[in-house]
Amino acid sequence: MTSSLAPVFYLPHGGGPLPLLADPHHLALTQFLTQLGSALATPQAILVISAHWETEQPALTATETPPLLFDYSGFPAQSYQYRYPAPGAPALAHEIAAVLQQHGFAAQLDHSRGLDHGVFVPLMLLRPQADIPILQLSLLKSLEPMQHIALGEAIALLRQQNVLIIGSGMSFHNMRAFFQPDRVSQQQVAAFNQYLIDSLSSALSYSQQVSRLTAWLNAPNARLIHPREEHLLPLMVCLGAAKGSTAQLLFQADVLNREVLAFGWFD
Repeated sequence: MTSSLAPVFYLPHGGGPLPLLADPHHLALTQFLTQLGSALATPQAILVISAHWETEQPALTATETPPLLFDYSGFPAQSYQYRYPAPGAPALAHEIAAVLQQHGFAAQLDHSRGLDHGVFVPLMLLRPQADIPILQLSLLKSLEPMQHIALGEAIALLRQQNVLIIGSGMSFHNMRAFFQPDRVSQQQVAAFNQYLIDSLSSALSYSQQVSRLTAWLNAPNARLIHPREEHLLPLMVCLGAAKGSTAQLLFQADVLNREVLAFGWFD
């Protein structure tokens, strides 16, 4: 995969560290992320917007060597010993913060927070070499869709600098339903997923895509699929960052017995 601009991805990160633990319900996802990484051209840096970090105003990790944040519990001891020694990108974090401020966001730098599992789990599969500078951008506590699309639009210029932008979430995220299958039917999941696929159709203009995606609560079974929308919001950031590029459906398979989606934008 090569292009004039770095791609944008919305990727599922799975349940905690399970994609790294050979969990049978994550094998398709693990294989997809591994193969996607091997097919990518090498970016100058990777910016990840994870569902697992929310702040009042946008925040960016700005450490030279970001640690890992094991923000899960109840998993095997080995899953708390992972290392991903990729360098940080403090200079790029300062640059992005300045751009966000120009777009009306009171962006902040965080010099202590580690990379959460929404970052390091997919990256350990996408880029196991850990040789590309990594930084993380937070979601906004407002959870307001249009603000997140605007956040994406503000960072769209990073693609010209060969910075890979990844939104890390899950198109399905009802935790109780992962473990109690009768709570949500596969048909209900499929109907919601089709709304997302249709919303990113190349037959729609960018403004139409924005209108549909920001009105995601109109999708079938929306609050059943996302009782809280933090795992969907990285998709909003990605749409803004891609700024009208054509979305491609890259992955549509079960994770923990629930169909989840991944999208990519290329130029």
